[in-house]
Amino acid sequence: MDISDIARKLDLSNNKLVVRKAAEIRRLCDAQFDSSVIGVGEICKAVICLEIAASRLQVIFDRQAAIKLSGMSEKAYTRSFNSLQNVIGVKIKLNVKELAIQFGCVRIIKSVQNMLSLYKERFLASLPASRRANADFTRPVFTAAAFYLCAKKQKLKVDKLRLVEVCGTSESEFSCVSTSMIDLCFDCVGVSKEKKDAKEVKGNRELLDVLPGKRRLEDGGYSSDDESSCYKRHKKMEEAKYEDWKSTVVNSIKKNPEKGPKKVIQTSLNFTKKAETEELQVDS
Repeated sequence: MDISDIARKLDLSNNKLVVRKAAEIRRLCDAQFDSSVIGVGEICKAVICLEIAASRLQVIFDRQAAIKLSGMSEKAYTRSFNSLQNVIGVKIKLNVKELAIQFGCVRIIKSVQNMLSLYKERFLASLPASRRANADFTRPVFTAAAFYLCAKKQKLKVDKLRLVEVCGTSESEFSCVSTSMIDLCFDCVGVSKEKKDAKEVKGNRELLDVLPGKRRLEDGGYSSDDESSCYKRHKKMEEAKYEDWKSTVVNSIKKNPEKGPKKVIQTSLNFTKKAETEELQVDS
């Protein structure tokens, strides 16, 4: 399919400059490598060339329609798009301010810029002197990773997949750069999950101390002597409560004897006398 026909389906036929630029990029792709090696067909290649041309000329491009026309899934299209850009050497310029406006995180612009400067300084310091001149921090993946980590640090929601798509990289490369930034600049973008020490939690501590089976020692173990002493202390507390109750009842009886418990006298049963009485009645 001719690239002009694809441009018409994407509503780009009126923009002759985009079509010419896309055709130029397509010829460059055909001259440098066989796109079928990376799983990109002719139609998908033409669509990707149109998107690259539109992005370089800052023309609005409907990516969802392009994905549908390419016959690929969104993830596969993004992977093919990034691969094709890397092969032909197209570099995406990613500006921190534009990125912040696009994702609605304007307040972290200064933090991202400081983060990039600090990362560059510490990364170069960790390299041997012979390799420092070859370090390249102009790739958009560094800006995107710093932006994502700063947003996460300040608890701002950023669509990671969309950010990876914008910077034109792969998820694996993005994760690799993010991990490197966290390792070198943990004091700036690290998110520590603090866990409270069990010894510092004082809630309902007295309940644990009362039960001998759940009393925890300072060294984290249990001892039979401590369990027995705790049990004896608990038993003494119960005995003291019983003695208090008993003394209260006895004192109340002494003060009011008529309210005290009455003695019950059980009468004896004489079955022999009852049997003799029944015999006399029968004889009479």
